[in-house]
Amino acid sequence: MVLAALPTPRVFHVPKDPMEQYTDTEFQLRYRVRKHTVMRLCYLIGNYITPETHRNQSISALNQILIALRFLATGAFQILLGDDMNVHKSTICRIIQKVIPRIAALSNEFIYMPRNTLEIAETKRDFNSIAGFPSVIGCIDGTHIKIQSPGGENAERYRNRKSYFSYNVQVVCNKNLRIMDIVARWPGSTHDRRIFNASALHLRFMQGEFSNCFLLADNAYQQKKFILTPILNPQDVAQVRYNAAHVKTRNCIERCFGVFKRRFPVLALGFRTKTETTLAAIVAAAVLH
Repeated sequence: MVLAALPTPRVFHVPKDPMEQYTDTEFQLRYRVRKHTVMRLCYLIGNYITPETHRNQSISALNQILIALRFLATGAFQILLGDDMNVHKSTICRIIQKVIPRIAALSNEFIYMPRNTLEIAETKRDFNSIAGFPSVIGCIDGTHIKIQSPGGENAERYRNRKSYFSYNVQVVCNKNLRIMDIVARWPGSTHDRRIFNASALHLRFMQGEFSNCFLLADNAYQQKKFILTPILNPQDVAQVRYNAAHVKTRNCIERCFGVFKRRFPVLALGFRTKTETTLAAIVAAAVLH
């Protein structure tokens, strides 16, 4: 008589509770945001990600958000994130694909150019206080976010001038390094100028929404009535002073990229996720920033 093997019993691990486990400082070091930010995220997107039932030790909206934040804060493999939260890696994958786009969908609420004359005037004053450069409303540039090869016939479009695969992400920031506009969808080989010319922000400037306002850019961009770039060969003292003020003021965008990538290391280490998840994660990180 042959005895049938007994089925392996399912084991449910209890997820950790980092909100209780860590102090405020320890928590921010690991998740790159404060605890009250996590609670605000729960309020904003909790209804969309809360499990419909509590069967099979379902993971709460709070813990799902913590898993997504840990992904942005480390860029670790999903199996390591699972070990960190006592959750299987396949569940981690599903959570990231569900939560990250929900955070990115908040972009209209947290990522925006100055919305009225008062905010425009305030932004201009802030930039003017740096080096006396008048009427600046933002600094613009692109940064490359590393990805694994997407494969397929168009893979080489994603190889940038430094020979690795990436997305070229366009960002506009203010003096305080707040991201006011982001375009995250173009392959790494795309030129900065083309990205801006095809952007909604370019159209808004062309339609006169930001009259008598300038964006400061490097020479990768085309000089326009609302885009100011450095003078390549300054001929007199005035042009030298213009360049000096331009460089000092535009330094905001370089510092913005530095802070942004240090805060969310996955942006510097690179993504190994699907295209949709990668692009949503870049925008989600900008929302959190």
